[in-house]
Amino acid sequence: MIQIDETIITLDFMKAKFCCDLAACMGECCIEGDAGAPVLEDEVAELEKVLPIIEKDLRPEAQDLIKKQGVVYVDEDGDLVTSIVNGKDCVFTCYDEKGCCFCAIEKAYREGHVNFQKPISCFLYPARLKDFHGNTAINYHRWNVCKAAELKGEAENIPLYRFLKEPLIKRFGEAWYKELEEAYKELKIQGYLND
Repeated sequence: MIQIDETIITLDFMKAKFCCDLAACMGECCIEGDAGAPVLEDEVAELEKVLPIIEKDLRPEAQDLIKKQGVVYVDEDGDLVTSIVNGKDCVFTCYDEKGCCFCAIEKAYREGHVNFQKPISCFLYPARLKDFHGNTAINYHRWNVCKAAELKGEAENIPLYRFLKEPLIKRFGEAWYKELEEAYKELKIQGYLND
């Protein structure tokens, strides 16, 4: 475990290799699970703001659920999460002609229609942030749906922290990320990591 400012990063996170393989998983992380994606309080307004722009890309059952329940709900653990359809699919999912799942928010962001990319928890996935005695713990959430991403990351030798460079910088800043890079180098020197 390493600590940078008020963050604690697990060795498992630092050791992991990862690179999303959408052709293999078809976006399954957005449609499987027992709860929606974690959402910060200030992201709720952003989700509501983009809704009129992306609504046309959402499935009818997702549109109906949002009208009844809203864009988020509080799950069994007391966490604020995106609403889900039929107990699994995030309401913000959309599909291409091959059946591949995408985030409608990110699609609109990439097309220049909105300024909000997606909730930070989605952007950071498979990293999960948890409060740990007043610090933020950064953990690697291993899930069988991401096995192809682990294999691709190993094959291309992409450390998870590098794969997540953009969202980590967005969440913690450039200076923090540089410290993370230095910590990675030091862990390699000490023999905790291998390439």
